[in-house]
Amino acid sequence: MSIIGSDPGDRGGTWGSSEAAEEWQRVASARKQFFGPATERMLDLADIRIGSRVLDVGAGAGDQTLAAARRVGPTGFVLATDISASMLEMTALSARQEGLSNVETRVIDAERLDLESDSFDVVISRFALMLIPDIDKALTEIWRVLRRTGKVAALVFSKCPYLSIPHAVARRVGTLTSPPEPFGEFRLAGVDVMRDAYRRGGFRDIVVHEFSTRRRFPSLAAAMHYAKESPLPLRELMVQLSPAQREQAWAEIENALQQFVGSDGYDSPCDLLIGIGTK
Repeated sequence: MSIIGSDPGDRGGTWGSSEAAEEWQRVASARKQFFGPATERMLDLADIRIGSRVLDVGAGAGDQTLAAARRVGPTGFVLATDISASMLEMTALSARQEGLSNVETRVIDAERLDLESDSFDVVISRFALMLIPDIDKALTEIWRVLRRTGKVAALVFSKCPYLSIPHAVARRVGTLTSPPEPFGEFRLAGVDVMRDAYRRGGFRDIVVHEFSTRRRFPSLAAAMHYAKESPLPLRELMVQLSPAQREQAWAEIENALQQFVGSDGYDSPCDLLIGIGTK
C-alpha cells in the first residue's frame, strides 16, 4: 500500500520514494506471513475467475496483484495502480520474475481513475482504500470503471494495537493537533462505517466480513525494527517531531508494546475488515 490521492507528480511523498519501495520489498516475507491468509480471503470473496479483468487500487509493491494474476490466468488481466511509481516498479519486476505476462502497472490517482467506464470485472484494494483522502470520490470512480454486476473487494484495518498504540504515542509526544487519523489507517474501522462508505459510492449487496489475525515477531526488538523501517503512516507522523521528541516517542512505544511480549516473542491481535460491494 501507499498513500494515494495526492498529485502523482510528487511521487507520493515518503511513500513514493525509491527508498520506501526498497524497504517495503525487504519486509515482503513478513508481510505475507501477517496478511497472506486475509489477502487470499479477499480474493475469494471478490470471486476472481479465469479470464477476469482486475484493477488493483493502491497496489503498492503488488503482493495481492500477483496473487490475483495467478487466479485470472493467461486469458485474464490485472492492472496495478498506485500514486508511487517506485512501488509499481517493484510490482512489475516481481511479475516479470514470476513469468506473469498478464500484469500491467500505471501511476494513477485513485480519486481520478483515468480508465474507461465499465471496463473491469473486479476492483481490489488491500490496505489502501482507507488512506485515500477522499474515500467517497474514490469509491464513486471504482463504481464507474466496474462492469455491471462487477465487484469491489477491499481489505482494511479494524483494530490493531501494533499500529494504533505507536500513532497515539507519537501524537501525544509531538502535541500534534491535526485530525486523529490524518493518514487513515483506521478511517474505515467499523462494519457500519465501511458499509456506509460503499453505499455512498453507489454499491449494492454490501457485505463486510471480519477477519482476525496476529502481528507476530520473534522479539520486541524485531517488532520495533519493522515499525521503524517499514514505510508506514507512522513515519509520516514521526517526521513532524523534533529529534528529542522522536527519541522519547520510540522509547515510550517500545515500553507500551512490551505488554504483548511472551515466551514466543511479540504477539498482538489484529482485526481486519473485508468489504464486498456489487455494482
